[in-house]
Amino acid sequence: MTRLHGTALDVGYDDRRVLEGVDVAIPDGSFTVIVGPNACGKSTLLRALARLLRPTDGSATLDDRDVHAWHAREFARVVGLLPQTALAPDGITVADLVSRGRYPHQSLLSRWSRADERAVADAMVATGVTDLRDRALDELSGGQRQRVWIAMVLAQETQVLLLDEPTTYLDIAHQVELLDLVAELRAHGRTVVAVLHELNHAARYATHLIAMKGGRIVAEGAPEEIVTEELVEEVFGMPCRVIPDPDTGSPVVLPRSRPALRPGAMPARAPA
Repeated sequence: MTRLHGTALDVGYDDRRVLEGVDVAIPDGSFTVIVGPNACGKSTLLRALARLLRPTDGSATLDDRDVHAWHAREFARVVGLLPQTALAPDGITVADLVSRGRYPHQSLLSRWSRADERAVADAMVATGVTDLRDRALDELSGGQRQRVWIAMVLAQETQVLLLDEPTTYLDIAHQVELLDLVAELRAHGRTVVAVLHELNHAARYATHLIAMKGGRIVAEGAPEEIVTEELVEEVFGMPCRVIPDPDTGSPVVLPRSRPALRPGAMPARAPA
């Protein structure tokens, strides 16, 4: 079963088309990762699935309904989104921002409940920001702010999570912590779609990998089935070796070294 689909998607900005005839089906219960070079359409595809961009042709659907036919609050009870660039009011505290993740579950007649309080507290614990709850967001480092935004999305408690470059600003230890958390959410039944730049992280954590180039999907499937030296060179233009991870068996991509310079030799100077 697949709840989230894109069919023959053409999507762009102004007169520039980014996606061309893209068909995609996100497997339910998967950790799907989208990879590819810069400006290949990764974030555009995620934004189309999240109903932030309306296709000029084709459609994105959730449960066989066009995503633009859903009411915003109704859609947000099912799909949570971490955008690439998120904005918050000046001076807002961490606790207040994370609490905004409960917005889809509120109504004019509903009151803040114990369930809301628990969801916010659990999200802050999971992302390690509880000690920051009374701090203003604009006082925090980039990595801390990113973890707060992720906490807000987790507090939303949706079955589907769309994460656009969630490891941005995070150091390597927090990147691994976050991806371990996402893998755990997936293991408990969530469907996660993430755009990642780090190919080895994608290959290690994804259960389903989508490789894009030039606005099209060139390969998709389990990482161990599709991550090959030929694919990496085709998509990224990078000669490499692919070896199995000794702990997980997932593919590890090792860029090939450039030939060493002769002693005393200088690299060629770029033309002025």
